[in-house]
Amino acid sequence: MNEYFPSQQLRYCPYCGADAFRPGKENYLQCGVCGRKFFINASAAVACVIVNPRGEILLTRRKFEPAKGMLDLPGGFVNIDEKAEDAVRREIHEELNLKVDSMQYICTTTNRYLYGGIVYFTLDLGFKCLVSDFSVMQAADDVDGYVFLSPGDIDLQQICFQSIRDIVQTYLSFL
Repeated sequence: MNEYFPSQQLRYCPYCGADAFRPGKENYLQCGVCGRKFFINASAAVACVIVNPRGEILLTRRKFEPAKGMLDLPGGFVNIDEKAEDAVRREIHEELNLKVDSMQYICTTTNRYLYGGIVYFTLDLGFKCLVSDFSVMQAADDVDGYVFLSPGDIDLQQICFQSIRDIVQTYLSFL
């Protein structure tokens, strides 16, 4: 599959419609006709370390590409006008039918997320989440399954993206 950065895909200026959109000096495209700049910034995403009462970490199995079938932390993209904390609650409910009781920030890392042949730059925010009731848990949305693993049994190479491995490693370093 070919991968393209947004600067290689966007051709027409969204302001004047001219076929004169060219990469600028940094993270933007600039129109050769009207001169307006269109910035390419990171998209926010959340990833959640959920630990059961036995101290095992909940990892999900990805249902779709990219990295279909690999392990992941539950989470996803932050919607427009949504706070990261609200995205955590929404994503955990959508993917696992769980209610987050509390959360604590772990770290932030970056990722290049290849989807549909286009690279999206993400800023992944890691949170440790407490859940008191796992009895209603079920895989849904873009989660194909889940597994609880003790920290010593986690094979980081089975985790889908470097950014998610970084969040897991940072969390494990606190133990």
